[in-house]
Amino acid sequence: MDKSSVIEAGADTAERQRLLNMCRASGLRPLQLAGRELLPVVQGGMGVGVSASRLAGQVARLGAMGTISAVDLRRLHPDLMAQTAHLNKESDAKDRINAANLVALDREIRAARATADGHGLLAVNVMRALSAYEAYVRQALASGIDALVVGAGLPLDLPELAADHPQTALIPILSDARGVQLLVRKWEKKGRLPDAIVIEHPRLAGGHLGAARVSDLNDTRFDFEVVIPAVREFFKSAGLERDIPLIAAGGISSHDDLLRLQALGASAVQLGTAFAVTAECDADMAFKQVLAQAKPEDIVEFVSVAGLPARAVRTPWLDKYLRIEPKLKAVAHLKRKCNLSFDCLAQCGLRDGKSEIGQFCIDQQLGHALEGDAQRGLFFRGAGRLPFGDEIRPVADLLRWLLAGVRDTMGGVPATGAPA
Repeated sequence: MDKSSVIEAGADTAERQRLLNMCRASGLRPLQLAGRELLPVVQGGMGVGVSASRLAGQVARLGAMGTISAVDLRRLHPDLMAQTAHLNKESDAKDRINAANLVALDREIRAARATADGHGLLAVNVMRALSAYEAYVRQALASGIDALVVGAGLPLDLPELAADHPQTALIPILSDARGVQLLVRKWEKKGRLPDAIVIEHPRLAGGHLGAARVSDLNDTRFDFEVVIPAVREFFKSAGLERDIPLIAAGGISSHDDLLRLQALGASAVQLGTAFAVTAECDADMAFKQVLAQAKPEDIVEFVSVAGLPARAVRTPWLDKYLRIEPKLKAVAHLKRKCNLSFDCLAQCGLRDGKSEIGQFCIDQQLGHALEGDAQRGLFFRGAGRLPFGDEIRPVADLLRWLLAGVRDTMGGVPATGAPA
């Protein structure tokens, strides 16, 4: 290790201890998960390529839980894109693209582990709605990931898939108490309990949302004040032999939010958009600018091509899509093949001709967003305000703000790109 690396490692060690001290001094409880003591802050998984090794590794390095989103990570690897981006009519296109994505996932896990240097916890987020869901799960396990986080559908089969990896923490994402009870009872019969559960509020979170319809997003059954106590009561009545930490996700932006949710019974909070606009986020700076500059009136809900409600910034592409959506639905029909040849979703409104759900290529639009294309990209975003307004700041600044309400920093970079 060279001198600069030693200095950097020493600085991170000091910052990690400082953050833990802040946590305890402010009355917060560390998160106990997978046999480790962590900061009670979780970085949510964001695809395509938005939360990868750079972001997840730094979050873990500072003592929290960092999350890599599994889907289509080849986009971060020029050699893998060179091998697969041109594939179209080849009979083995899907297999070759999926294989490249598994290589990319393994690379990202290894890179994140190197950055984390044994600290914090590293997770991989896999959407249950993906066609390659099982392959991503098995690759993450084979690559030695610490935890698996699964949402966008009930992962009732996760205990079987991870049967040979009892040391890997399994963390489903759910939105209401009924879903938690169903999943826990099903898993219990299979001899495994969740190691933690993310309780995601669909009225506040970004990306794909845990409600059946857009009209359900404001249903009070999703309120943290309803879900968290109800789940805690279920755990107690079920006589579960160990505590299952609850991680509240959606709309969190301050130290007071974290204090309030721990008092309610949550063990930690999860944030997505706030981490997406950090300096270490794997996406292009222009991607961060779109999220940071968005005002409440710029954020819109709609039905995704996956058939789930979703929340994103109304960019030129999304604005046009929503205007012409009725026409696209009127001519929806079964396609011979996926636009990008690898069938990223198990159910796709565009490919499968399902006129009741979205009619666009989600991987293509998310890829444009990753590259910072504000005209053509789909930019998922949560509904809440950001902790630092339109500034792009390091992960350490965000953690200090959440854990202690501290803004002691040398200054961030406004979303305009000019020095603060």
